[in-house]
Amino acid sequence: MTALPQTRHRSWYVLACWLLLGWTFSAADRSLTGPVVTWMINNHIGFMAEARLPFTLGGLIGGLFFAGYMLTQFPGGYLGDRYGHRTIIVVSIVWAGVATLLNGVITGLAVFVAMRVLTGLGEGAYYSNDRSLLAKQVPPRRLSFALGLVITGLAIGITLAILLAPGMIAAGIAALGKAQAWRMPFLLLGIVTLGVGLGLFLYFRRQGPMPLGRATLALLANAGVGLVAVMAVYFIGTGIGLTELPIAGLEVLLALVLVVVILRARRIDIGPVLRNRSMVMIYLSYFAVLWNLWFFSFWSVAIIADVSKTSFLYAAVVAAFNAGAGILGFPTGGWLSDYAARRGWGRKPMLLAFTAIQGVLTLVFGIYLLFSPKPNPIVAGVLIFVASLFFNALQPIGHAMLAELAPEKYRGSAFGMQNLIGEMGAVLSPAVGGYLRDLTGSWTQAVLLDALIIFGSFAVLSFVREARSPASPAG
Repeated sequence: MTALPQTRHRSWYVLACWLLLGWTFSAADRSLTGPVVTWMINNHIGFMAEARLPFTLGGLIGGLFFAGYMLTQFPGGYLGDRYGHRTIIVVSIVWAGVATLLNGVITGLAVFVAMRVLTGLGEGAYYSNDRSLLAKQVPPRRLSFALGLVITGLAIGITLAILLAPGMIAAGIAALGKAQAWRMPFLLLGIVTLGVGLGLFLYFRRQGPMPLGRATLALLANAGVGLVAVMAVYFIGTGIGLTELPIAGLEVLLALVLVVVILRARRIDIGPVLRNRSMVMIYLSYFAVLWNLWFFSFWSVAIIADVSKTSFLYAAVVAAFNAGAGILGFPTGGWLSDYAARRGWGRKPMLLAFTAIQGVLTLVFGIYLLFSPKPNPIVAGVLIFVASLFFNALQPIGHAMLAELAPEKYRGSAFGMQNLIGEMGAVLSPAVGGYLRDLTGSWTQAVLLDALIIFGSFAVLSFVREARSPASPAG
């Protein structure tokens, strides 16, 4: 009876490498929008050329991706519990590759937005199944490290998208002309993501059959409802003259309505996901995590460009330090969390400490922007980098705590619920940040708001009680 768990434990390193690749290119796909939109704004290209509030519109486009991403968080986890986590992971990555590729082919703002939403709907199923598969196959004493190591792919993907965007756009100018150059990053990364999806399929196929057809149809059914709902809000909002910020707020309201419908329909199936107070507190705290992540990931190039008054390429290089902090922070935070758990200290004190430090450093960055007449881009980059180290380190700690609290049968649903609530922050932060930039001509107020939300997360996490003992990977 112990042979199967031991086999699982020995093979988790290979599994981690494949899942890290999936994170890398799905994150690069979603992160392209920020630098591409920034380049389009700066060069008055395409549908951004005529925008009345270009940063607000750009933020809305980023937020609508996360509206789609948000709406398949819980269904993706639920379907993973039903059809197998390996199956949904393969479907999610292949879907992301196809949708990203199509984003480089289509024309027009509305269709571009729809394809970004569709990309998010596919990628939204990855997180809960990746976390659940690791929690099942990794020894409890290494769980937080494994979760942090694998999600390092998120930081790598964001970094690659920011660093490579200028070069891919330059290649687009040479091949397609300046007016169409924005297409090239989507075309290139879409092809690479499809290759990763094929590799994941071949790797997982050796471990047993996967009902890909049925799982794809089930995810399509959920995604179809999500796409229609998100785009209906977008078209109705723009049709009646709403600005981009109220539309983003309506998308979050839409998500809340759909969550209530889902919970009422499946309240018997997923009761354990909702009745544990500590799990609910962790869900709520991730609003701040995803707000911060996608505020800086989407707008870091624009923030540095405003501060430095220099080239798009220079701003991209400096901004990449923010994303690159995850390459150190994610695995280090996971390792420290496991060490603390083995020593009997628990994970919560470290999670609270890292959250507080991140909040203080973000506040310092906002105050620096407020009182410095000419902010130094290097100082700004260092402050962002150090805050991001603690921010990325805290995430695998929270993931491990949730995995230990959730029964194995419901882990996919639990992680899906956590990220669904968190993604509400991701929907709002690009649009709210862009709106504050358009309104004030500065990023200071947006950064200070980010710090306030982080301190709110600290308050919520103080109510969490850890599991008494780590959950067994075999259930």
